[in-house]
Amino acid sequence: MQTTFTELVLTPVYRHAQRALAQWLEHGHGAARQLAFRARAALAQLDPVDRHRIARWLAWMSLAEHSRGRRLLDARLKQLDGTLHYLMLDALQRLPGAAALHPADRRQSA
Repeated sequence: MQTTFTELVLTPVYRHAQRALAQWLEHGHGAARQLAFRARAALAQLDPVDRHRIARWLAWMSLAEHSRGRRLLDARLKQLDGTLHYLMLDALQRLPGAAALHPADRRQSA
């Protein structure tokens, strides 16, 4: 049977980095220190395509977090990896519903 959609294939390196980041995000600051080293090591192995994928995943996480009234991911990610934080912010601007995050930044029409 032939399918008409493309299946997303995630590399083992991506899945490892995603798991490491998820563990780091779930734990508080005390336990997160050791997990931060693991997450940084996993992120260092990502190629540019997987790095953009993980940034988009983090953007969705940030959007979900914002809808619950929290903003912890942004500051924590900035401390972990500044480049990935920038990529996440860039991906966040492209997500549907992200315009509600920064209403003051939107341009007003005449």
